[in-house]
This record gives sequence, C-alpha cells and structure tokens, in this order.
Amino acid sequence: MQALLLSKYRHLEITDAPIPVARRGEVLVRVAACGICGSDIHGYDGTSGRRIPPIIMGHEAAGTIARVGMDVAGFCEGDRVTFDSTICCGVCSFCKRGESNLCDRRQVLGVSCSDYRREGAFAEYVVIPSRIVYRLPDEMSFLEAVMLEAVAVALHAVSLAQAPQGGTALVVGAGTIGLLLTQALRLAGCNVTVTDIDNSRLKLARRLGATEVRLAANIAAGGALGGGTSNGGVDLAVEAVGKHETIRLAIENVRKGGTVILVGNISPEVSLPLQKIVTRQIRLQGSCASAGEYPRAMELVASKQIDVTSLITAVAPLVEGPPWFERLYAGEPNLMKVVLTPGAAQ
Repeated sequence: MQALLLSKYRHLEITDAPIPVARRGEVLVRVAACGICGSDIHGYDGTSGRRIPPIIMGHEAAGTIARVGMDVAGFCEGDRVTFDSTICCGVCSFCKRGESNLCDRRQVLGVSCSDYRREGAFAEYVVIPSRIVYRLPDEMSFLEAVMLEAVAVALHAVSLAQAPQGGTALVVGAGTIGLLLTQALRLAGCNVTVTDIDNSRLKLARRLGATEVRLAANIAAGGALGGGTSNGGVDLAVEAVGKHETIRLAIENVRKGGTVILVGNISPEVSLPLQKIVTRQIRLQGSCASAGEYPRAMELVASKQIDVTSLITAVAPLVEGPPWFERLYAGEPNLMKVVLTPGAAQ
C-alpha cells in the first residue's frame, strides 16, 4: 500500500508498505481521508518527542471497512466508519469506569514514543481495534468525519469544565481545537471570548459563535475582558495552545474561584504563577483526548450544531502531503485543517 512515512524529522516521503493484517478483534479500514493535526506538525520536527521516526503518522481519519478480523461483532465489510485515536485495553480499572483516555496501556494511533509505536492513518489502510470504531451516519461525509476526533476532544474538555449556563468563558487559541471549543461552550450556554495572535482566525471565531474576540496582545492581565466579566475575570478559561505564555494568560484572566482547563500540549513543562493560583483559589484541570464523546460528536456534526466544514482549508491527495506539512509547519497564514486523501473522499 501507499503510505506517507516520516523517515526522519522534517522529511516525509511516499513509500510502499505492507497492508496490515486485521487480527482477532480488529478491522482493516481503507482510509478515505485523514486530517493533519497540530500534534502531527509538532511531531514532524521532533519538538513533541512523540513521533520518533520512522513512523506513519495520522489519527484523525475515516474510511470503509475492508476486512473484519475474528471475533468482531456489529461490523461488516463496506461499513463507513471512523475511529477514536486512543487505543485502550478495555480491561484496566480506568477503562472499566469509562475513563478510556487514562487507560494504563493507552496507545495513540500514529504515535511512536519511548513506550510504544503505533502506525497511523496517512496510508491506504490502517488496522483498528473494533471496540473504538464507530459507524458513520449516512448523511455524514468522510471529510466531516475526519473532524470528529477533534470535536470529541472539545466536548470532553467542556464536560470537565462543568461550564456554567449563562457564564463567561475565555478560549485561548483559535486553532482547530480552540474553534471547536468555542462552539461547544456556546452550546453549553456560555458567553465566549476568544483570543489569538491571528486576526483572520478571530474573524472565523466570531462567525462560529464567539461573543467577543480579542488579539492576545490587547488583553491586559487581571480581568480586562468584556462580555460581562464585572467580577474580575471570566468564570472559565480553556487553554488550547500549551505554552507558558498562553497558560499564564488564561490564569490571569479567570476570576477568583474560577477554573482553567488545560487542553494544549505543546510544551513538556511550563512555569506557573503559583501565588495567583493559590490566593485566588483557581482550579487547574487537565483534559486528555476524549472518553466516550464520539456519539455526541457525531450527533452535533450531523445536525450542523457544530460546524466543521468551515475549518477545512484544503483537501489534497496523500502524495501531496510533504509540501502541505511544510506549509503548515511554516505557519502559512489562513491555513486551518488540511485533509489528505489516500482514497476518494466523499
């Protein structure tokens, strides 16, 4: 099969790879479309430490079941499906209580690190455990389905936040996840302010339901946000970048007793303004991947309550993957989600 291989950092190449075999409890999926995630870009140059070459990356994908392994029930060849990016064991204590994202033996599709290696979906075929596969609604395109993993991540973060109905929220970072968080928070009943360094992304945030948008450079510390934040800051801040500066911005603009949800995960370590957190009794909550939000994500995307098509900038054949990665890595303006198609995206 044809695959996009990260053979060394900053170098992707189209290569021939053997078609993987669906073993017991697995299905072989012919990939129709796979999105380039921000984490893939940070893996591309080695900064994340979670894409050690050689590796076939890609975890935001959808396609058609080509083969069903032994002991798989509920799926058959030809089914249109998507799948979670988290490969969980299904039997540890975390999995049993519905926290599959915290699985003791957790792996992530398209990731290779010091603990494991799992080939991903920038290829014509990929093998997936059937327990994390979801059949797509008939009305949902493969391109929309590619976005479900990110939608589920946003929904999971909002569920952890326990967003107050009619409350105020700040989303730091207007990338794909940030814009999906904006829509999820709006659906939860929040007035949402979005901040970013890119005006074009802020315009899109406004179109997708943000109450207010602000350039990051224009937000003064200590609750200078609008949108009814008369109590000294927003009720909730969701950080979708993962850098020292953006996490600090989130902390400094949440009210006393407020909550900061950390979704971004670029930097392995950051420094925190400890005294502000302690004396203002701010709650910090990490949010990892998703845990059971896929059905809800499919429902919201299928009903158009969450708009994902506005986030897709380009669709290109898999063979054009290397230059698209380089353009995203270079931070080309006005690029959001780029989707690569090993098969025919429909």
